[in-house]
Amino acid sequence: MKKINLYLIKSFLAPFIISLLIVLFILLMQFLWKYIDDLIGKGLDISQVSELMIYSIARFVPLALPIAVLISSVMVLGKLGEDYELAAFQSSGISLISIMKPIFIFIVLISISSFLFSNYVMPIANFKGGSLLYDIKKKKPAINIKEGIFYNDIDGFSIKIGSKDDDVLNDILIYDHKENLGNKKVISAKSGKMKITDDEKYMELYLFDGNSYIEIENNNKKKKSINRKISFQKDLIRFDLSSFNMKNSEMLYKGHYAMLNNKQLSYSIDSLNNKLIDKQNLIKVRVSENYKYDASNKSDSVILLHNLNNKRIHETAINKLRILKSVSKSNADDLNYKKTIIAKYKIEWHRKISLAFACIIMFLIGAPLGSIIRKGGFSVPLLVSILLFVVYYVISITGEKTAKDLSASAIEGMWISNIIFIPISMILISLALRNSSIPKFKDLSQ
Repeated sequence: MKKINLYLIKSFLAPFIISLLIVLFILLMQFLWKYIDDLIGKGLDISQVSELMIYSIARFVPLALPIAVLISSVMVLGKLGEDYELAAFQSSGISLISIMKPIFIFIVLISISSFLFSNYVMPIANFKGGSLLYDIKKKKPAINIKEGIFYNDIDGFSIKIGSKDDDVLNDILIYDHKENLGNKKVISAKSGKMKITDDEKYMELYLFDGNSYIEIENNNKKKKSINRKISFQKDLIRFDLSSFNMKNSEMLYKGHYAMLNNKQLSYSIDSLNNKLIDKQNLIKVRVSENYKYDASNKSDSVILLHNLNNKRIHETAINKLRILKSVSKSNADDLNYKKTIIAKYKIEWHRKISLAFACIIMFLIGAPLGSIIRKGGFSVPLLVSILLFVVYYVISITGEKTAKDLSASAIEGMWISNIIFIPISMILISLALRNSSIPKFKDLSQ
């Protein structure tokens, strides 16, 4: 029996590793597709891009493990069924449960490893990756500016460019709003270049071959405003980086939920809940003090209004209600924001455990499904596995979104996909134990 167990584990190990590498490669391609315009051809070192890719792969591992388990489970049991090895085992008195047992133990170890990886390695990878991307953007500010889109992250300025090549910007248009007078100062230039000063206090934008348009208001309203145009071959605009709220990358990401393990997340959730309770109590006190009517208080403004006409009373009451409505809406928005932040911390806490548990669920679905399909290779098993995991992933994303919207609790949102797939796995195991099969797959492959 030990030899059979080793044989089954070896049969599972190879397709599992291959499936995991394929899934990681696909997820990495998705990452590159998303950030290729910002990272490639912008003067970045190959080492920096490679380091970002490594940190991204680390972030994808917990998500890739469940689908790799599903694909390899369907492949292995399907191959055993296709080669009649499964029938030989069962005719020898070895049940399907006994065949699944050694692989199941291996999957449990993978599930535990997935949680440990998510809890201790992934937060570090997220921190390193986020810090590296922040430092790249900080050292190369032109990366943040998109072609054809106004860039408004600098206080008092709106910048639009036609195109860019590394740190060189082309067809630059700048609206200066520092004095809050509208679009009365506009600067255009054919090209320019951005860089951070050595002390990192200022960002300098060198402009070449451009014009500055300034609208000067005329005190005489009957006369039109004066427009002044100044041409230049080279100009310099210096931006104070304090407007960026630039921080050290370590301080920027410190306490972010994606950079914390579950113990730190639990501590942060408790701290945020206490702050939320304090805020709710403070709002109750303020509303009670400022808007509660006390008939025994003769100095109350409402009592004094009895001596005024009814119209004045109604206007004052309406104004008080409007103020109370505005204050209530502002307080409600603030509380909802705080609840959303807490929900994100809870979601991250449950994500690590739910993705690890998903490995077990995917095996309990894939193994009986493979014995039912009785088809090995990457054709049918891969197709079925992708369809199942897409359904699982859509349910998971929907649950996470509802949790972030506070329409459901974090535990409901992050576990709904596992809860739905548990009975599906039980049904498939029941069908597999009855030696059910789908011969149509074999017919289609011929």
